[in-house]
Amino acid sequence: MALRNIREEGDPILRKTSREVTEINDRITDLLDDLTETMRSVGGVGLAAPQVGVLRRVVVVEVDDRLYELINPVITETEGDQYELEACLSVPGKQGRVHRPAHVKIEALDRNGEKQVYEGDELLARAFCHETDHLDGILYIDKAELVDYDDIDEEYEEDDN
Repeated sequence: MALRNIREEGDPILRKTSREVTEINDRITDLLDDLTETMRSVGGVGLAAPQVGVLRRVVVVEVDDRLYELINPVITETEGDQYELEACLSVPGKQGRVHRPAHVKIEALDRNGEKQVYEGDELLARAFCHETDHLDGILYIDKAELVDYDDIDEEYEEDDN
């Protein structure tokens, strides 16, 4: 396993569409391992392959101590709405509020090439949506209604009073 450099906003690779994985080999399983190690090293919830410069449809998400390794993920169902703060390892120092489904169902291959179906609510649903957007060259700031620096929480707290 190896730590990878995280690409940041302005890097053109983040705006490209990732290619489908047609064969799960050592390069793909090594990528999954590297994504996980890199994500954990910076305290992230998820990381997509384009964020480390690899245009493949590969994502890792970790919520509530459960790791999801997703190859060629497709969101097949959505339900409800949530409007929560998001941030991104590729857009450091900023966060914003984004409308996302409150519940999603996602299908993907695992590292063994077996089809898996996962369902997620709230944070997990947001993470699945956020990371799969990366595979299509979409950053959360493209969808956010408000994007500001990390002190946005304090501003919202003041507005709520």
